Amino acid sequence: MSESTAPSDTVLLRGGEVHSPADPFATAMVVERGHVAWVGSEGAADAFATGVDEVVDLEGALVTPAFTDAHVHTTATGLALTGLDLSDAPSLEAALALVRDFAAARPDDRVLLGHGWDAARWPGGRPPARAELDAATGGRPLYLSRIDVHSAVATTALLDLVPGVTALAGYVPDGPLTRDAHHAVRAAALGAVGAVQRAEAQRAALAHAASLGIGTVHECAGPEISSEDDFTGLLRLAAEESGPRVVGYWADRDIDRARALGAVGAAGDLFVDGSLGSHTACLHEPYGDADHTGLAHLDTDAVAAHVVACTEAGLQAGFHAIGDAAVASVVAGVRAAAEKVGLARVRAARHRVEHAEMLTPETVAGFAELGLTASVQPAFDALWGGEEGMYAQRLGAERARTLNPFAALLRAGVPLAFGSDSPVTPLDPWGTVRAAAFHRTPEHRVSVRAAFTAHTRGGWRAVGRDDAGILVPGAPADYAVWRTGDLVVQAPDDRVARWSTDPRSGTPGLPDLTPGADLPVCLRTVVGGRTVFVRPSE
Repeated sequence: MSESTAPSDTVLLRGGEVHSPADPFATAMVVERGHVAWVGSEGAADAFATGVDEVVDLEGALVTPAFTDAHVHTTATGLALTGLDLSDAPSLEAALALVRDFAAARPDDRVLLGHGWDAARWPGGRPPARAELDAATGGRPLYLSRIDVHSAVATTALLDLVPGVTALAGYVPDGPLTRDAHHAVRAAALGAVGAVQRAEAQRAALAHAASLGIGTVHECAGPEISSEDDFTGLLRLAAEESGPRVVGYWADRDIDRARALGAVGAAGDLFVDGSLGSHTACLHEPYGDADHTGLAHLDTDAVAAHVVACTEAGLQAGFHAIGDAAVASVVAGVRAAAEKVGLARVRAARHRVEHAEMLTPETVAGFAELGLTASVQPAFDALWGGEEGMYAQRLGAERARTLNPFAALLRAGVPLAFGSDSPVTPLDPWGTVRAAAFHRTPEHRVSVRAAFTAHTRGGWRAVGRDDAGILVPGAPADYAVWRTGDLVVQAPDDRVARWSTDPRSGTPGLPDLTPGADLPVCLRTVVGGRTVFVRPSE
């Protein structure tokens, strides 16, 4: 991550398009001491030209607020970027070939780490068998997390490093591990990652985020996901080195521990249930392809107790909830907490729900009533939605069509914060905006403008900041510069993608994200007035 501008410098950007509600026709911006000082027209910019430290000629480029990714696992993202990534493997045979090649190329790794397999997308739908992985690795320890990170396959050599694993819930003799067995094996695998390798992975992830115009990431860590050393090391690295901001969440019911670690909330992936892909999301009715309703890790009483404790301590609470039964438990628990400490205090705390995929009209209304932020991942629908996608395989087409109802949430006034859950889906902010605007279920689509806001200002609001994620005087100078095609203004119908280029709308334009159109390319990313990424000259 390069650094070319100190936050104390005064910089004039001119000759482009500035996406700002302060002036929908702005072509210039002044940044001073890490904040936006002025936004306006090219002609007015002449008054600043002699009083600044640097003038940046945008050459027609677009300037927008930097994106915030509201749900990231930074170290895991870096390990996926630098390690074995199976997300594009088209078949089991191709995945095993990648494992063989990776093992041969990494003879010194104590434990081989990989991520991203998805048997639901492979011919035959079968995950790797343990014997196949043993053969592919030559008998070495290997941990391969499924794309949703809620189950994994492992070699015999890795299982041998976890005493008593065969007696843990979620262990099966020759299939993916879930629940306690998965947690124990994951801990052993990640425990083999040393401090140097971990820091290298974190730097790789943050550098990649910066190259995509992401200025802030919300790290969703916790004792069942990573480790205290991983979490505190990431916060320290982000504070000491130039790069995206990192806001840390620690998913633990021990709120004193979360605060001591530097977390802004005892929140994030505090599991109420699991995932749909691994059949561990908690449902009201059984899965369409399994004779059970998934797993519940926290009940309504536990949710209520945690929300009360966090509200009284001045911390955000938050939960991972995907299935309709899990989301209903969260709403009931937060409502019970509001009855104890007061609705106004609960709403002011801006507690969060991560994922919230299976919502009903009643739970959407509950989110609005209780002031809950929906931290959601539109790429999930792009990857797993549709009549033949994973959602339909697990739930049937009728239930699958109800998932991720972004338009209903916005109509109800529920705050949205968009993220990727990387490495579950890649860091890809414009792709995320496109996925929300072109949801596979048309009635759940939102406008490009609403989706962009959820991925910029929405992330800041989710951490209690209403003065950021927007380019207006006084706001933090977190912005990105883009090479893009023509800008368009979407018509105000959130349900259907209709387009207008009428400048009389008075609304700042955004890139054309129609499927098939090229996504913008990030040229520069600035965080707090400090340049953290510049694309090399082509």
